[in-house]
Amino acid sequence: MSCKWYAIYTRPRWEKKVNTLLIQKGIESYCPLNKVHRKWSDRIKIVDEPLFKSYVFVKVGEEDRSNVRMTDGVVNFVYWNGKPAIIKDKEIIAIQRFLDEYHDVELVKMELVPQQRVRVTAGPMMDQEGRVLEINNKTAKVCIDSLGYMLVAYIDKKRLSSIQLPNQTE
Repeated sequence: MSCKWYAIYTRPRWEKKVNTLLIQKGIESYCPLNKVHRKWSDRIKIVDEPLFKSYVFVKVGEEDRSNVRMTDGVVNFVYWNGKPAIIKDKEIIAIQRFLDEYHDVELVKMELVPQQRVRVTAGPMMDQEGRVLEINNKTAKVCIDSLGYMLVAYIDKKRLSSIQLPNQTE
């Protein structure tokens, strides 16, 4: 059995419930949670919110996909070119590492524009590739692209190296 990561749509605000139900069924499931500071009139609290609204990731073989679909709160798999979209292991790992290191992560819908590609050379995001969005004094705002969204972090410029793209001359 060849298990692959897939993204599934959930009912709105059901991400954590669906994740729990899938795990109870013995299905490997991942709901990326973002630690966010929320302010009330009397206090500030850190809460875990799903990073991707209405998305949960599952690692299953073809024979278990109908079991996933039959889970309460699951709408369907995310499709790409008429087939359930397969998510690369390294993208799931990148999301996990990113959320372990950063809090109050901003999720921004990504528009592809040709910008300088970089590789992170140190720290928890080491060996991840991304695009530079903005350069500040000592940091660069870097987009690590995944699922048509971008995870945005300010990374020390010393931890980045430029990537020469194929067929590109200087």
